[in-house]
Amino acid sequence: MHRRLLVVLVPLAVLLVAALGVPLSITVAEREMQETYVNRLNDVGRFASLAETALSTGRTEALQQELTRYHELYGIPVALIDTSGAVLLGPADAYRKAARAEAALPRIVTAALAGARSEPSWEWAPWDDSALVVAEPVGRDSEVVGAVVTISDLSRTRELILVRWARLAGLGLLPLLALTAVAWPVSAWVLRPVRKLDAATSRISEGDLTIRADAEAGPIELRRLARSFNTMMDAVENAAQRQRAFVSDASHQLRNPLTSLRLAVESLAPHLRPEGDGQQVYDVAVDELKAMQRMLNSLQASARMESLRTASPVDLDEVLATRVDRWRALTATAGQTLTVDVPPGLRLLEPPGGLGSILDELISNALRLSDAQVVEVTAQVASAGAVVTVAVRDDGQGIDVSERAQALQRFWRSPRHQNVSGTGLGLAICVDLIGAAGGELRLEEGLPRPDGSGHGLAAVVVLPVAPRVASPSDAPSPV
Repeated sequence: MHRRLLVVLVPLAVLLVAALGVPLSITVAEREMQETYVNRLNDVGRFASLAETALSTGRTEALQQELTRYHELYGIPVALIDTSGAVLLGPADAYRKAARAEAALPRIVTAALAGARSEPSWEWAPWDDSALVVAEPVGRDSEVVGAVVTISDLSRTRELILVRWARLAGLGLLPLLALTAVAWPVSAWVLRPVRKLDAATSRISEGDLTIRADAEAGPIELRRLARSFNTMMDAVENAAQRQRAFVSDASHQLRNPLTSLRLAVESLAPHLRPEGDGQQVYDVAVDELKAMQRMLNSLQASARMESLRTASPVDLDEVLATRVDRWRALTATAGQTLTVDVPPGLRLLEPPGGLGSILDELISNALRLSDAQVVEVTAQVASAGAVVTVAVRDDGQGIDVSERAQALQRFWRSPRHQNVSGTGLGLAICVDLIGAAGGELRLEEGLPRPDGSGHGLAAVVVLPVAPRVASPSDAPSPV
């Protein structure tokens, strides 16, 4: 509860100080400039009154001493000038030296000799080095006989303003530092369980259903969210385990009676009569039993493969080195040709269960189901180096475009392949495993058929590129 109040009140305090600090700093500068201007204006007003009396009586010695003493005391040049701008009384040298540096002085003096009092511009800034020029006419209207002018150095005033601004900035900085000191641990306290929850969801998306979020850290809302998340994952993991266990147990429990049934049926072979259709029925029964055994084997393999959800980097060269010779032997036995065109050095993220088993399934489908003469295996880096595509193409019968999406579903088989051994699970399992590694399996148009009647089928595996980690042997040798 206290942390929540701090999170709300400290930013409000900072905003309040920021809202008040800027106009307050401007007010300080204006007040200092106004006080300085009023003081100079009072001084020149007094000197102008004395000058008018001194000029009318001809007694100027006392005024000269007054102006000189003022300059010595305050360091501000003050002079009585006539209508031509010549200095009549005051420290002439100091006045002329200061006047040369002030571009605004002629304008202000001209206005004073015309009978107008000085008006402040209020454009001073602490970083501006110009002086404050104040002029007061001696006499009025057409009887103006001169002017009293002061040139005040504002360095001290500017320093004072800067010091006060610095103090205000410091006062404004303190709440900001306090906010940082409080917000840093509070934000870490709030975001730490969020980061852990994000890491957990990332691991779960990779197939690891055993990961759970931290339900003991962070605000109560995040703890409640983490507990709900963990409850959901418990239910998902239990459902997945029950599903895999059911498939595995059902396949295992059915294997023994199915094997016994097959043995019993096969034991009837010596007792079949030559006449009649008993032999045909016997052959159909044996074939169906064999198909059911293949189906059970595939279901068990599917359950085992789905329990593997860890992808790992692998070199494509190493995978092909253990497979290509066997593929060539299979194609040579079937009177087919296998070509492999894969550039060296490709490293990708291998699906659970291994990339080799997936390629074996794709090659087997091309050899068994397509009646192809040529099977081609190619690979390349695509999408600006982000993924590797491995394609198995053939020039066989292919699959219609309308059937390609169905071919990736479980237990689907093309009507043309009903008499060919298979379960319809191979491609579906490959799709799941490749998806667990962050990739995809697509069915596309393959190689042109030799008779020119169309194209075969291409199974394209897309997997993320795995970065190559430098090993000590890769380091350059010393010269």
